[in-house]
Amino acid sequence: MAKQSILADSRLVAFAATLHPERARAFYQDTLGLRLVADEAPFALVFDANGTMLRITTVNELHPQPFTVLGWQVASIDVTVERLTAAGVELLRFPRMNDADPHGVWTAPSGARIVWFHDPDRNVLSVTEFPVPAAT
Repeated sequence: MAKQSILADSRLVAFAATLHPERARAFYQDTLGLRLVADEAPFALVFDANGTMLRITTVNELHPQPFTVLGWQVASIDVTVERLTAAGVELLRFPRMNDADPHGVWTAPSGARIVWFHDPDRNVLSVTEFPVPAAT
């Protein structure tokens, strides 16, 4: 009997938490440039993240995790880093990744180039430029 897909054809909805929806709205809308789809105060802010629904949920308590909770694939990490830093976003550096370039961009063994940053609630976000596959 073939295994039936349960969610393979369903659209993903991404979530992140915030204690301060007004700061989160400014960051995701004004700094990152995501389109606000709905302000469902006091419950959530809903953004369009290039076709993926991103719900920034208002919570009463938040313990930010030390790992990436949201990430974006970008065409050029150098251009994205330049835009993030110009917008005042501070890029993160991790001690175990001490071979990062001067901007904090780390190159993974796969060749992917990654940089991390916090949102206003200290959720860890990332951007990644994946290597272009070699022509066959």
